[in-house]
Amino acid sequence: MNTLTKTNKAGEKISPAVIRRLPRYRSYLSDLQNSGIERISSDKLSGMMGYTASQIRQDLNNFGGFGQQGYGYNVALLNNEIAEILGLNKHYKMVIVGAGHLGTAITNYISVYRREFEIRAMFDIKRELIDTEISGIRVRDIADLEAVLKEEHIDIGVITTSRKSAQAIADVFVEGEIYGIWNFAAIDVSVPEHVALKVVHLSDSLHELVYYVNNRDNPSFQK
Repeated sequence: MNTLTKTNKAGEKISPAVIRRLPRYRSYLSDLQNSGIERISSDKLSGMMGYTASQIRQDLNNFGGFGQQGYGYNVALLNNEIAEILGLNKHYKMVIVGAGHLGTAITNYISVYRREFEIRAMFDIKRELIDTEISGIRVRDIADLEAVLKEEHIDIGVITTSRKSAQAIADVFVEGEIYGIWNFAAIDVSVPEHVALKVVHLSDSLHELVYYVNNRDNPSFQK
């Protein structure tokens, strides 16, 4: 899987593990903010999230820290800062290729976040799906994909097709100057180094869960 090296404002490399934890920080901070909590310490955040207080401080110090000794973190400020670090202060145009059950589910999910993400078009090869609508998005013929990418300047492409089609779709995305690909197909795809790729293998996640279910009584059990 292709990964891009991330750096902070000082040009220092950021571990991919830190980046993966940022959305979880934001989720907890959003809940705290919605509950009217104005500040929180790393110790209390540790008790909620399961990370150590030291880990939390180290993660946030990659981007400036944001905390004050004896005060902790301002919840709203930190939430906004993490949103900006993640790039959620911008608007992203997306396309989805594959209008089956998974594509429909992803479209319905993304449609909740219209402020940050806008699905400009969906595509499929099945005649019975073309010109239908999903969450108000018209499904178009896959033959129109290249033209739409050229016209719309899409930021993120989503693949929810079969295994055999995934690489070809990824290639079209790359050719159409998409720099972020979210791949749900049950196969890895190859993209150039300058393209960010996030692969979601649902079956892998399910099988991992089954392992833990069947080994929960093992003395060496670790999640």
